[in-house]
Amino acid sequence: MKKNYTLTLAKTAGFCFGVDRAVSTLYNMVESGKKVCTLGPIIHNPSVIEDLEKKGVHIIEHPAQAPQDTTVVIRTHGVEKFVIDELQKRGLDYIDLTCPFVMKIQKIVERHSKKDRLLLIAGDENHPEVRGFRSRWEGESLVYKNEEELTHLLENHPEIEKGEVYVVAQTTFSVKEWEKTSKNLKKLCTNGFFFDTICSATNDRQKEAFELSLRSDAMIVVGGRSSSNTAKLKAVCEKNCPTFLVETARELAKYDFSRFRSVGVTAGASTPAGIIKEVLSTMSEILNEQTNSEEMSFEAALEENLKSMSSDQKVRGVVVGIAPNEIQVDIGRKYAGFVPIEEYSNDPTADPKSELKIGDEIDLIIMKTNDSEGTMMLSKRRFDAIAAWDNIMKAKEDEEILEGVVAEAVKGGVLVYSQGVRVFIPGSLTGLPREADLSELVKTKVRFRIIDVDKAKKRAVGSIRSVVREERKAATEAFWAQVEEGQEYTGTVKSLTSYGAFVDLGGVDGMVHISELSWKRIKHPSEVVKEGDVVKVYVKALDRENRKISLGYKRVEDNPWEILKRDYPVGSVVKAKVVGLTTFGAFANVIDGIDGLIHISQIADRHIASPKEVLSIGDEVDVKITDIDFEKKRVSLSIRALLEPQDEADEADEAAEEAEAEEEAPVEDAE
Repeated sequence: MKKNYTLTLAKTAGFCFGVDRAVSTLYNMVESGKKVCTLGPIIHNPSVIEDLEKKGVHIIEHPAQAPQDTTVVIRTHGVEKFVIDELQKRGLDYIDLTCPFVMKIQKIVERHSKKDRLLLIAGDENHPEVRGFRSRWEGESLVYKNEEELTHLLENHPEIEKGEVYVVAQTTFSVKEWEKTSKNLKKLCTNGFFFDTICSATNDRQKEAFELSLRSDAMIVVGGRSSSNTAKLKAVCEKNCPTFLVETARELAKYDFSRFRSVGVTAGASTPAGIIKEVLSTMSEILNEQTNSEEMSFEAALEENLKSMSSDQKVRGVVVGIAPNEIQVDIGRKYAGFVPIEEYSNDPTADPKSELKIGDEIDLIIMKTNDSEGTMMLSKRRFDAIAAWDNIMKAKEDEEILEGVVAEAVKGGVLVYSQGVRVFIPGSLTGLPREADLSELVKTKVRFRIIDVDKAKKRAVGSIRSVVREERKAATEAFWAQVEEGQEYTGTVKSLTSYGAFVDLGGVDGMVHISELSWKRIKHPSEVVKEGDVVKVYVKALDRENRKISLGYKRVEDNPWEILKRDYPVGSVVKAKVVGLTTFGAFANVIDGIDGLIHISQIADRHIASPKEVLSIGDEVDVKITDIDFEKKRVSLSIRALLEPQDEADEADEAAEEAEAEEEAPVEDAE
């Protein structure tokens, strides 16, 4: 029998006002014969972009790429201020289709912009909207996309709590994340000004999607994968049920929907109505096909060895004989009982001769009685199967953790053999990433809980993920119970941000700040580590209340000043690379992380008016280390000392000149 299902479309699915306005305007321009190009894709929807390209609309990334006879269209996300200036400077014809909500935020930013003010933006720093906001702000601007990033900003920017701060949000930012982060910020920023700039349509769309996902077994989000709006919808829905993101109806075929009775559908603000209708139509066809075929395959997988189970009387028998083809038992009746060898166990490797002996009692099910012959056919296998289902039912009630071996990967999940029962574990509950190959689990032992049982249909559904989460929580508690500052760990780099690297210490994450990754100045953590690297770290600081760990990575022994002290005493001759020139001398790299000063008087064995007469940046020269001030972190070098001897008085005078010149002229004056 076909399983009943419901397919529900969210009321707010599809084009919002801003997107509809932009797309309609662009199509009208094309139909009127205008030559048009867009600064970036007009919206994040591949189907729409492909259709517009067929109609002659091409995408440019900069005004310089626009032909003079073409109208440039500014997309809904808006652009940075300098792009508008460039369009006007080049005299290009352009039309601004920036979403009214985005334009409102741009005006808020421009109205409050001052050099001594700080702008905080809740959003994605790489999104065109956010780049546009930042370009209109004179002072410093910082971006955070979640509570974790905001916490790090507050730790590294104390001025946020003390200064005059203005806070806005990207139009598609998560409403819940905005409420949470704004609440925390308002407690800290006594001089903060908050503007709730999340688009009302976005708010309504996310709210409805959240409510629909609560009452659905699964959700389908239709939209472009590069769309922030669509990504937020997916994030909102997948907290409540399995969620599938598709750009077109064709992608639906690769997913298994047969186990879902109710499916909700929503769509991003850049998704045309035609694509939504096609998805709904295709979904209906898929559910009709998959519910029938999956019902049969799932039934076969779980009930193959139970399909002829008898519900007749249970009896206990005493083993009186063991033959190659059967086991004779006494059941205390006038009938001679026997268990066919194939009815002994579900395990094909089971051997009655080694497992049983005469006199053993075994529990059995009566399969068939032959009155004329006075015999009774019995089954131990079927009794065990019934008992196993009773155990499975009890395991669900007690939330007991079971162990089993993954027998095979099937459509939509895996089958685990445990206590004589095959348990279906959906792919989303295996604990593996969404796109992972489920066959990786085959023949591995797993721990899981039973989350659903239909004894009548002999179906059980389990979850590995719930056990993994619980065990990870227990491991986290155990970790915090023993962790102390200074302890060393070997961990795996989990992710990188602009301000540091997150390291998995075994279920607990710690962060290595960018300043702790290297003794030399680096622009990004990726210069030192990458995701997946196994690294040795030590606990630098602990925040037990907020469960945060600051990790150290660089070692004291790697400190370039310690290396200099150990390997390069005063008097050492080294080859150094000129990295900067000033009026009073040249700076040269002695070892990685340390530059020394070659005073102008120490560059040549004659008087020179400027270091440029002898040296250029990039030159490699032999120098002698004449002095090291470890307290002030300064190194004095000399080329001249290698050219001719100097008396001590001359060296002392020139060293004094060196120090005086260095105090008066900072490194920043280097050419």
